[in-house]
Amino acid sequence: MDARDIETMIKAALPDAQVTIRDLAGDGDHYAATVISESFRGKSRVQQHQIVYQSLKGQMGGVLHALALQTGHHRVTYVELFFDLVFVFAITQISHTLLAHFTPLGVLQTTILFLAVWWVWIYTSWITNWLDPERTPIRVMLFGLMIAGLLLSTSIPKAFESRGVAFALAFVAMQVGRSAFTYWSIPRSEPGLRMNLLRITLWLACSGVFWIAGGLAEGQARLLLWIVAVAIEYCGPMTRFRFPGLGATPLEDWEVEGGHMAERCALFIIIALGESIVVTGATFAEATWTAPTVSAFVVALLGSIAMWWVYFHIGAEAGAEHISQSRDTGRLARLAYTYLHLPIVAGIVVTAVGDELVLAHPAGHADTKAILSIIGGPLLFLIGTILFKRSIRGIFQLSHLVGIALLVVLIPFAHSLSPLLLSTATTIVMLIVAAWEAISLGSGTKEDEI
Repeated sequence: MDARDIETMIKAALPDAQVTIRDLAGDGDHYAATVISESFRGKSRVQQHQIVYQSLKGQMGGVLHALALQTGHHRVTYVELFFDLVFVFAITQISHTLLAHFTPLGVLQTTILFLAVWWVWIYTSWITNWLDPERTPIRVMLFGLMIAGLLLSTSIPKAFESRGVAFALAFVAMQVGRSAFTYWSIPRSEPGLRMNLLRITLWLACSGVFWIAGGLAEGQARLLLWIVAVAIEYCGPMTRFRFPGLGATPLEDWEVEGGHMAERCALFIIIALGESIVVTGATFAEATWTAPTVSAFVVALLGSIAMWWVYFHIGAEAGAEHISQSRDTGRLARLAYTYLHLPIVAGIVVTAVGDELVLAHPAGHADTKAILSIIGGPLLFLIGTILFKRSIRGIFQLSHLVGIALLVVLIPFAHSLSPLLLSTATTIVMLIVAAWEAISLGSGTKEDEI
């Protein structure tokens, strides 16, 4: 059976469908189908897939298990963008908290808070991929999450002080409430996905016990309990939410609409970069405009542009195309978008802190806090992007490896440089990486691959 036979069968079942078939491996055994039909109007992505598969049962025999189905690229909806506004504030709170508590303990605490913020956002992105955000019940759920998210965000600066309970309750309400609602929303005709949501809800309820206990505790006890809670949260997808008596979720039950997931994560990168620009602009507006501060402002903006270029010029589009054509969208979404986007976003946040420090004190010798943020931010970003691109292209970008090496080389000399000179050096490194990749891949050569 070839691609034309599969297309004919789908059109026979759905006469109005627009069908595109791609041979994924070139072996005639594994295909990806994009199907667009009026029958999908008003249906969630899960329901759309159900319509196609039920229509094809008994017609495609053994081929059905090897068909990676997409029902078109679903745009990110306005309500999803509205939901994201809460996380613009959350990222700002994270960067301000890191700046105010830039000690070993403060960095650890801020990392826990950042991991929580990312986790609640990425889980919601999975849910809006499975459900239709345009439906009124899903919109209401997102509005409820926004309310809890705003409470979560406002609690961040004092989460390890007087607002631990508020932070914990908001986080647990978002995680457990959203997952339980989704379990209720998935039709019984999708037993695999419903069982997946049941396992997820139980995992999050278990971690929720530690979040709330930590909120009620104080000092080191809160820190330790929240570390355990984060560990439980992040181990869930790794173990496929294995739970006693329920087993683990098969990866085929994690199927997502790849283009939508890629676009959601790309928009979160925009959120992080936007927060960085806002911080830079606000700090510059309040500073005395001298040659060093103007230079620091320009360097910070060029650094943000370089980061945008490194991620979006080729990587984001390649990632979206790859996951859209993948036969294993669930596994790829878990690795490339759920886990590997973490260091990318973290790098942008840390860089924003470094930019603020440079704008405040561009002259003199860089102290440890400035060095860690000015070099550490771009370093985290490049590590994240090289791993992300490795997961979708199967190769390491030589430009990124060189950029990482150059940033590491800067470390021994950092204390002898002023914050402005150090920031200029890291920005030059980022611009080199962006230009190298753009020229190399844009020309179709393999000089940027190893």
